[in-house]
Amino acid sequence: MMPRQSRQLSGTGVYHVMLRGNERKNVFQDEEYKQRFLDGIEAKGKEAEFAVYAYCIMDNHVHLLINVKGQELASIMKGIAVRYATFYNWKQSRVGHVFQDRFKSEPIQDDRYLLSAVRYIHNNPVKARMVDKPSDYRWSSYSEYFKPQGRAWLETEFVLSIITDNRNIALKEFERFSLLVDNSTFIDIEDEKAIRTIEEGRAHLTDYLGEQYNGLAIDQIKKDRQKQTEIIRYLRTNTRLSQRVIASLLGIDKSVVEKVKTD
Repeated sequence: MMPRQSRQLSGTGVYHVMLRGNERKNVFQDEEYKQRFLDGIEAKGKEAEFAVYAYCIMDNHVHLLINVKGQELASIMKGIAVRYATFYNWKQSRVGHVFQDRFKSEPIQDDRYLLSAVRYIHNNPVKARMVDKPSDYRWSSYSEYFKPQGRAWLETEFVLSIITDNRNIALKEFERFSLLVDNSTFIDIEDEKAIRTIEEGRAHLTDYLGEQYNGLAIDQIKKDRQKQTEIIRYLRTNTRLSQRVIASLLGIDKSVVEKVKTD
């Protein structure tokens, strides 16, 4: 087993962090779960001083932009993760790991990269084709920036002040900036994209059908053309399975897979 690499430390104290569900599972199934995670951030903030500049909760992972303010990043993340895991296991009547053992992090060393990280985090749902623009997604901090009084633990003013001291002008520029195409490279979920073989695809699809289609069996998919199209589009968008492998996995002709548009 290769030794783990040491975390890169940030001279600014700011980190982009990603925490994801264990075994690629959706651990934020609905609004109650997502709200509980946010409540956990608030609760941890009462124990340790740190600032959150941006967040986005997806179904199986979460992105945070955190200023640790002299605290240990690992301690902050452990406190947030343990609180949520306790709730999740109680809600699901289960035991065991909820999150992947080690969260990912990268240091944010300057204001320019910080603004790009905020934009990247807020555009995660757009990238996943869940919404058309950041403002359409409820479970990110994007809309909080435009509220006179947002979440107490979310420090939006600091980010806006990087743009300009005039809040109204800063908000307009923030909105414009957020919609720009960004080619910066950040840590990413990468787990679904690593699914390449039919065995990996079958395991992932079984989990997906259980969560999204009430346990629909794979061999039942071709009996419902609408569901079949939705599932093909999902596999083409969220995995690296070839069209041939997707067709084999679903027991359908490759030409059916080819006709499903992903744009």
